[in-house]
Amino acid sequence: MGQLESSRSERGSRDQKKADRPRKTEDRQTGLVRRRYERLARIYDITQWPMERRAHRWRRDLWERLEGENILEVGAGTGANIPFYGAERKMTVTDIAPKMLEQARGRAAEEGVAGTFEIADAQNLPYPDNNFDAAVATFVFCSVPDPVQGLWELRRVVVPGGQILLLEHVLTEIPVLRFLMRLLDPLMARLWGAHISRETVDNVRRAGFSTVSDTDLSLDIVKRVEARV
Repeated sequence: MGQLESSRSERGSRDQKKADRPRKTEDRQTGLVRRRYERLARIYDITQWPMERRAHRWRRDLWERLEGENILEVGAGTGANIPFYGAERKMTVTDIAPKMLEQARGRAAEEGVAGTFEIADAQNLPYPDNNFDAAVATFVFCSVPDPVQGLWELRRVVVPGGQILLLEHVLTEIPVLRFLMRLLDPLMARLWGAHISRETVDNVRRAGFSTVSDTDLSLDIVKRVEARV
């Protein structure tokens, strides 16, 4: 009887995920993001070096909180998280830009880290429901055209009760900075593909996760976000 109830509960969870699924974003926007990061791939690590001096610690702490063995990383970029994967995990590593993913694959080879590397759009992941123990994304949902759709996809492919861990820069509540971030957002998005006025914690809640918590890492702009499916 207990197994039957568990089966019904899991089937109900899958049905609810399908019912809650938002509309897919337009392909044109996704194509723009892919091409932009293809162009930036060669210089990306150089441009990110100042921030990565601080982000290295945030990344390490994030991965130390991760539960499970079968893990999905979306928007892996050039592979900044690879040093923290760990030998015990089965990693599936994705990015929308082939040239970025190529660099991540090369970094993994240098580090002696195993994983499956696949080109994939966070808004339309090529995996079945309830496929991973947990999912990770770091500084990704600032550039996904439809962030709620992408977060919904993470919820879909992670098992019920599974963990989603994010590092994100978000729109501040500090009035002067908030005004400036909104003012500069169109320019930053055009130059680097990253929006600086996203309210990602609210977007995580809109995607239907059961619990959502966030921790400020740098003012209230850089946050660690943890959610449960």
